Amino acid sequence: MQWHRRICLPVALIIVVLIGALGCSAAWSQAGRTIRLILPFPPGGPADVMARLVAQQIGDSGGPAMVVESHPGAGTEIGTEYVAQAAPDGNTLLIISPSFVVLPHVRKLNYNPLTDFVPICGLATFPPLIVVNGDSPFHTFADFIAAAHARPGTLTYGTIGPATASQIAFEMIKQAAKAEITFVPFTGYTPAVQALLAHQITAAQADLTTLQGQLQTGKLRALATTAATRVPVLPNVPTVIESGYKNVEAEFYGGVMAPAKTPPATVNRLMRWFSDAIKTPKLRAKFASLGFIPGGQCGDNFGAVIHDDYDNYGRTIRDAHLTMQ
Repeated sequence: MQWHRRICLPVALIIVVLIGALGCSAAWSQAGRTIRLILPFPPGGPADVMARLVAQQIGDSGGPAMVVESHPGAGTEIGTEYVAQAAPDGNTLLIISPSFVVLPHVRKLNYNPLTDFVPICGLATFPPLIVVNGDSPFHTFADFIAAAHARPGTLTYGTIGPATASQIAFEMIKQAAKAEITFVPFTGYTPAVQALLAHQITAAQADLTTLQGQLQTGKLRALATTAATRVPVLPNVPTVIESGYKNVEAEFYGGVMAPAKTPPATVNRLMRWFSDAIKTPKLRAKFASLGFIPGGQCGDNFGAVIHDDYDNYGRTIRDAHLTMQ
């Protein structure tokens, strides 16, 4: 009997040690691997900047290495579908903007944003700016609209499109101002700004991170923001609402999603990494300098934001009879 107990006790201990080792190995393999953040836009825009800053903060805090990969095209459909079809192992994540919930209302897709993904965290919100060249004759938003009324269809406005929240904001401006302005779609904010600098379009909509250098040097001039309030770092730039168009309000955000069926333990680990990064004073200060308002809603709370936006954008598109060519 004693011999039997002496044999069983070491075996039991060995089993416990092995189980513990396996658990540690699984946790270590997740923390040690490189996570890909798929950006469905060209590089250089606000979602890209947000993702890279957060990824760097996670790495600096002892988390896993994260790399941002750009998969642009088809109004964010290409990159989004790529992640929808990726293995649900936490290694491939999607960076989203409001286009994530706009596209399903205007185009048939091979994925469903509400069922084919799991919400991780919102990163930040950012205010879009309407800008013209520094040598443009338009010094105010009112100047721009007056010229659109005087020369219907001759002014051009470039931003991300087609079928994006940026285009919806543009269509809202057109309808509110009763102005005929030609929409020029681009795959990202950076290409739109490059076209504006080359005098290929009259005006553009982009974010502060894309515009900051050109605004500081005077190459570009900000006429207004479609956000509800003025941008703190640009206090002299009025809102479109202040310009007399009360129904024009659009403020965009960036967030992170994982493929559906990603294990709950992996989702929770990802949420902790992103949430902790967003709370750091260093990252929040950097966000503020770029005009970003830090996010931090994660899991079901971020999922509720996405569901609300899905319903609200759908209602706006239907009620305003917006066309997204």
